[in-house]
Amino acid sequence: MNNNQSTTAFRPPRPPELNRRLYSPSNSRSFPNRRHDFPANNYRYRLVRPPAAAVSHRPNFVVDLVRDHRGGPVPDVKALIDQCKPAPESSKVYPSGTGALAGTLFFHQWAPAVEAVVSFWQSRLDGAHSLVPRLNHTVVVPEYLQVLEDRLRALFAERIRRMIDGEEVKRWNEKRDRVLGEIGKVSKLLGKPKNIKLLSELKDKKKRLTCEKDLVEKRVKEFKSAMNFILAYLEGKNLEEFGEDGIQVLRLKGKFDWSRIHFLILRECRRLEEGLPIYAYRQEILEQIHSQQIMVLIGETGSGKSTQLLQFLADSGVAADKAIVCTQPRKIAATSLAHRVGDESTGCYDHNSVVCYPIFSSSQQFDSKVIYTTDHCLLQHYMTDKNMSRISCIIVDEAHERSLNTDLLLALVKSLLCKRFDLRLIIMSATADARQLSDYFFGCGIFHVLGRNFPVDIRYVPCNLEGSSALVASYVSDVVRLARDIHRTEGEGAILAFLTSQNEVEWACEKFDAPAAVALPLHGKLSFEEQYHVFQNYPGKRKVIFATNLAETSLTIPGVKYVIDSGMVKESKYEPASGMNVLRVCRISKSSANQRAGRAGRTEAGRCYRLYWESDFDMMLPSQEPEIRRVHLGVAVLRIFALGIKNVQDFDFVDAPRAEAIDMAIRNLVQLSAVKSNNGVFDLTEEGWWLVKMGVEPRLGKLILGCFHHHLGREGLILAAVLANASSIFFRVGSDEEKLKSDSLKVKFCHQHGDLFTLLSVYKEWDAVPREKKNRWCTENSINAKTMRRCHDTVVELESCLERELRFIIPSYWRWNPYKSTDVDRSFKKVILSALSENVAMYSGSEQLGYEVASTGQHVLLHPSCSLHIYSQKPSWVVFSELLSITCQYLVCVTSFDFDLLSTLYPPPLFDASKMVRRKLQTKVLTGFGGTMLKRFCGKGNSNLLCLLSRIRETCADERIGIRVNVDQNEITLSATLEDMERVLEFVNYALEFERRGLHNECLEKCLLHGSGLPSVALFGAGAEIKHLELQKRCLSVDLYCSNAISMNHMEEKELLLFIEKASSSSICAFNKFTPLGQGSDDKEKLGRITFLSPNAVQKAAELNHEEYNGSMLKVIPSQPTYGDHRMFPFPVVRAKVQWPRRVSKGFAVVKCDTNDVGTLVNDFSYREIGGKYVRSEANKRSADSVVISGLDKELSEAEILDALRGATSRRILDFFLVRGDAVESPTFDVCGETLLKEIAPFMPKKNQNGTCCRVQVFTPEPKDAFMRAIISFDGRLHLEAAKALQHLDGRVLPGCQPWQKIKCQQLFHSSLSCSSPVYFVIKNQLDCLMRSFMRIKGVECNLEKNSNGSYRVKISANATKTVAEVRRRVEELMKGKTVDHKSLTPTVMQLLFSREGINLMHTVQRETGTHIFFERHSLNIRVFGSTDKVDVAQLKLIDSLLTLHESKQLEIHLRGNSLPPNLMKEVVSNFGPDLRGLKDKVPGADFSLNARRHVILMRGDKELKPKVEEIIYEVAQLRGGSTERDDNEVSCPICLCDIEDAYQLEGCVHMFCRFCLLEQFDSAIKNQGSFPLCCAYKNCGSPILVTDLRSLLSSEKLEELFRASLGAFVASSGGTYKFCPSPDCPSVYQVADPGTTGEPFVCGSCYAETCTRCHLEYHPYVSCERYREFKEDPDSSLHEWRRGRDNVKNCLICGHTIEKIDGCNHIECRCGKHICWVCLEAFCSSDECYCHLRNVHMAII
Repeated sequence: MNNNQSTTAFRPPRPPELNRRLYSPSNSRSFPNRRHDFPANNYRYRLVRPPAAAVSHRPNFVVDLVRDHRGGPVPDVKALIDQCKPAPESSKVYPSGTGALAGTLFFHQWAPAVEAVVSFWQSRLDGAHSLVPRLNHTVVVPEYLQVLEDRLRALFAERIRRMIDGEEVKRWNEKRDRVLGEIGKVSKLLGKPKNIKLLSELKDKKKRLTCEKDLVEKRVKEFKSAMNFILAYLEGKNLEEFGEDGIQVLRLKGKFDWSRIHFLILRECRRLEEGLPIYAYRQEILEQIHSQQIMVLIGETGSGKSTQLLQFLADSGVAADKAIVCTQPRKIAATSLAHRVGDESTGCYDHNSVVCYPIFSSSQQFDSKVIYTTDHCLLQHYMTDKNMSRISCIIVDEAHERSLNTDLLLALVKSLLCKRFDLRLIIMSATADARQLSDYFFGCGIFHVLGRNFPVDIRYVPCNLEGSSALVASYVSDVVRLARDIHRTEGEGAILAFLTSQNEVEWACEKFDAPAAVALPLHGKLSFEEQYHVFQNYPGKRKVIFATNLAETSLTIPGVKYVIDSGMVKESKYEPASGMNVLRVCRISKSSANQRAGRAGRTEAGRCYRLYWESDFDMMLPSQEPEIRRVHLGVAVLRIFALGIKNVQDFDFVDAPRAEAIDMAIRNLVQLSAVKSNNGVFDLTEEGWWLVKMGVEPRLGKLILGCFHHHLGREGLILAAVLANASSIFFRVGSDEEKLKSDSLKVKFCHQHGDLFTLLSVYKEWDAVPREKKNRWCTENSINAKTMRRCHDTVVELESCLERELRFIIPSYWRWNPYKSTDVDRSFKKVILSALSENVAMYSGSEQLGYEVASTGQHVLLHPSCSLHIYSQKPSWVVFSELLSITCQYLVCVTSFDFDLLSTLYPPPLFDASKMVRRKLQTKVLTGFGGTMLKRFCGKGNSNLLCLLSRIRETCADERIGIRVNVDQNEITLSATLEDMERVLEFVNYALEFERRGLHNECLEKCLLHGSGLPSVALFGAGAEIKHLELQKRCLSVDLYCSNAISMNHMEEKELLLFIEKASSSSICAFNKFTPLGQGSDDKEKLGRITFLSPNAVQKAAELNHEEYNGSMLKVIPSQPTYGDHRMFPFPVVRAKVQWPRRVSKGFAVVKCDTNDVGTLVNDFSYREIGGKYVRSEANKRSADSVVISGLDKELSEAEILDALRGATSRRILDFFLVRGDAVESPTFDVCGETLLKEIAPFMPKKNQNGTCCRVQVFTPEPKDAFMRAIISFDGRLHLEAAKALQHLDGRVLPGCQPWQKIKCQQLFHSSLSCSSPVYFVIKNQLDCLMRSFMRIKGVECNLEKNSNGSYRVKISANATKTVAEVRRRVEELMKGKTVDHKSLTPTVMQLLFSREGINLMHTVQRETGTHIFFERHSLNIRVFGSTDKVDVAQLKLIDSLLTLHESKQLEIHLRGNSLPPNLMKEVVSNFGPDLRGLKDKVPGADFSLNARRHVILMRGDKELKPKVEEIIYEVAQLRGGSTERDDNEVSCPICLCDIEDAYQLEGCVHMFCRFCLLEQFDSAIKNQGSFPLCCAYKNCGSPILVTDLRSLLSSEKLEELFRASLGAFVASSGGTYKFCPSPDCPSVYQVADPGTTGEPFVCGSCYAETCTRCHLEYHPYVSCERYREFKEDPDSSLHEWRRGRDNVKNCLICGHTIEKIDGCNHIECRCGKHICWVCLEAFCSSDECYCHLRNVHMAII
């Protein structure tokens, strides 16, 4: 249509008073008012009409209905034409697909035609269709065009006026009224008295409601303002007539483009309906941008700033003379935003006015109105157009991310702003440090746009560290726990929990288990499909999403109401000093914390739980550290050099990086030949300029250029792409089983040359798969499809860049074959080495150290995901892409290369390769050791090994020297340089010999019986022989003290023991190191106790007392007896304290009392009879509050006196003490102990032969002590017997003591039990409940204490032994746990708990059942602690898991070993597939899985099939050139001569036996005492079986039986030197007196019988053994001899008893009761009868 009429200007000049109201900052400049003309809509449609012949009469006017492909509903054209009024003379409808023309209406008159056009526009405004009606004419009628325009102007104006007061505006006004009502209610509440908390909440609510009301009003105002601008344009009026005096938000002029006007109206309606916060601030923002050159715009997430601001500028013409460019950190964000804005602004601008430049091209014109691009792309554009001449406004979005490109762009634009005053810069962010950016840009203005978030309740709930899992950090467990609590207690709404890594997210999803909830993971390594699960709805279930910081800004998840903020994030930071990327978990910034909290208020009010203190939040950094301080600066420095800046340090960075980071980047560029130094000034080389044009990281660019140089162009592009995405190509997530499957699938891709070759082979296979099958292929091979697409996009971008910028021809074919080794491999290695020449490492020779980095000298391991792990050999030289530090330091993306390639580098490398080769460590393996010996060699926690290693390293001045001990394989691996190996070997052999001697000399100190005093001891040693029998109670041990005992290390201890051993001329058979009980221990200088083989050695060792040794003073004291070793009782103990005085009483005492009671007490006590004596009392002259009592009987005890005094007065006695004098001579404390035991023995059971029911410990008194003290420990089960014994002891006097030394037994009995902290935490609830029940028992007191070492102790006190024993029994049942006893848990199975799998298994059962499992490594016992039900569950799980693990271990086939080829696992996968399906086909009845990280095939099925599988694997190894040799020699047991079952290896000679056979050998020795010593049965061996073997193989009961048998054999073989006590079954042994000596009495400590050591009969003092033996044979012989020659001796005729008459009368009374007449020996019944007989018969009684 041809419209010659133009509208007049409708916007007047800006009023001067408005200009005065706009204040600009000091740095702003004045800009003239600009009017930006938008061109008319030049979009043209190709109209397809039928030929003229198709119309019967040529019409004068034709109305064409044109399809508008920019949006709107697609109508039924025929129905639309039928509804047209007036009806056309004729019409035509064209099918879709034939062009833009949808239909044609023919008219002869112009009036109907005009009416039809207006009708169509009216129906379009009603939303009926999106067709554009156009009027064409064949006759000229001037007035119809003006009529049509007037009609349409009126139509549009009327429609706009209706909208200004339409339904949408009314809806917003109603909302405003509702908010005003709520404000009124809150204001009324504020007028009433409230507490501070509620008052604060009401004020916050009012403030929030006021803001909401203001936003509503501003939105409506903005909408009406836009409508008024369109009305002014339509009606040709000035804006002032509509009350608009602000900046023009829509710049419209020229011809009327009705379609564009319609789209502008629709867009304004959508803006009002959506209610984006930035819409309310449109005019304010435009005013600010118009009046100043730079602005920082802070808009909360969801405010609409990224999509709306560019449209505001384009609509208004502000800063829109040229292109408006918005940068994004990521391409995907730029692309999606461009599409979004394009859709929103459909029809509002010309075609292609909104574009996106995700990648840079020099052909890009930047001539579109709105351009979205990346900051990287704009930087590249800056390199070609340093004035950015085609850009009028730059918007830097997401500035808070502070990416490297963002910081560079801001710095470059800052300098450009000083040259181009017409250029505008807007910096946008949600959480950036606005003040810092404002200060950097000359103090520019800051504008804040409020978001539309709902209020979020912030709650601080700090972590509870107790009871956290060992597998994850404590905060992860707390997040899971809190999520479970929220789900249980809070209302509807999804839960979003922030963690730091993929592993934590997966662990949390696995552990979260709650009804009506679904746990979902969200992290960067998930595919799009898996990430999409968090956006889905799950009816009837709450979504609980565990996410990384990906969910902070990248995604908005609907329905989230609760957020759990762990406060932690995993952050990668480059350290230039070490060249290492450190990946660590650290605190988030405040901006991140606020972003996380904001996620809870997207759709409704929410709540954020922060697992840290509010003070922690206050101490957080305001924002994240910028990327320029966290990454390698190679690409940034290269660009700065390309700008002509010679000194990078002078560059105006927003945040300047560290100087060493810049120096490192420059050094790297020099090594890449990208820059060169000319007289200290750096210039770009030709290759450097190429790298600048490529715009990629310099090392990747070098890689690409090097590959093109070797005619490997396509491979080079792909290599660069996969290197940039190397960390996420392989998809390894999910359960442990899924991860094992991923590892198996990876094996087939792994290349022997390393990771880059592996990734290249992955891409090549992926590239060959048809496009529609690529996703499925990725899933089947555990490859990340998203990453592969990203790699492909990168390749396409690089191809485009190289073709355009460098004019390279990109080959479409591959030259490299991953399955065939060619010269291409060497070319690749050369190129990779030249690109990563600073990242070279050499294998150190030690598995523990890994690789030595050439540039820094540090030792780093290969990353666990490295493909070189698939091969069992380590390449000597590798090159890597980066150093990564997580918990350990790792080489990432590693490729091997040949040593000679180092000579091809130019510039040459900065390290001396030949020197590195000389420093390489050699390896030596030592074998033939027992497991116990190796464990002692290592020491507890490897302390001995570390000490030895420290000494060796110090001596050899090489910290790389290593000693690795493999207890499972009984070998030691030494790592040292060739020149140091001999010295290292000498040190190690010396230490091993010390441990070997210790094991061979080791003896058990066995008591012949348990009692009091120094017991008889036997040293039970190797071969189960008695090495020494000490019956004379001489000391066999010394206590060793050293002034520097605390600081002494193992090596120094060893040297000291050797020194003492040499001085004593005897072997040490035991050394028990002393462990101080705490910081307050009195024995800090005590080193330990040494036991020798003879008492003579003790005497010689004691001569070293007070000797100086290496600057320290030694104290060597023979060990004092310990009565009843309390360290390990075989019974629950009840202890009683007894005491008796050792100082004689002086006969007076002192009574403490109240001062006012002194007089009364003096009267009460005076002349009071106490103990049969009258006492005197008087006031104490030295103290006003005491009374002195004198005249006391010195034999009275304190208790007796105090009882009498208390009975004599009613006054209160505060204290009482008896004054005693000097100590008297008393029996020694060992004699006292024996005497106490004798007193108690009658009350103990008769079967107590070894004295195990009771033990006595008498303490050595201090010089000032007034009493002797002892502790008697009873078997708690004999509480009644104990009570009787104590009652008997109370008040008695020990033999040898004076009468006043009476024993006093306490009336309160004590006992205590301890447990470790892990045990306490699992029994805490049951223990608390138990202790509460004890408090209800009268006379019982229980206390729980925490010891200094972290353990817990329960102290029990009661007034009766029975009560103490019963209470203790119940506590002990809980504390000692339940011992797992199952016949299937053989020692071989139990040994699995020493392995890593066994330890993890134990931890898993503990975690799942809430119990604690303790594995006693020495006795191979397992105890489970916890509540009864949980213990039962844990026991079952543990047994099942152990048996399953044992079964799997039995069926493992190892693919790695000394004789196996290094690529065996790769060949196995190639032959049988990653799932080993081919192997299953060959061996039916068995199932297989591959553990790629352990190089093990796990077989499930019949054990008999294992040899067949091994044969198949052996054949594969042989076919691939392996030098495998099969060892078919089965080891047989020398006892049973059969294959060894349940093998046991002896410590001394490391020979293997059946465990059962050894036990049979021991049983035979017990029964046949002549088979000692016990030795190895191997031919020509004869090594004695060591004590450590005996303890490992035998239970304590069996070991005691073996000792008794050995003791019997020793006594039998002693040639009569030793004999057992004659009492039946008595275990005591005594030494026979030497011939020719008088027999000494032997008092048995068990049965208390006295035996003569010469004749072995009862002890017979004053009688020779011969005579006593005669008397024993004929008891009357002595009597006959005595009677011989004696007249005064006769025999009783009644009983035959000998009677003797000494003097007196002839009446004798016999012991039989008869009265005998001495003269005639007649017997009488009474004395009277006898006397009568004497008088009557013998006439006299004399």
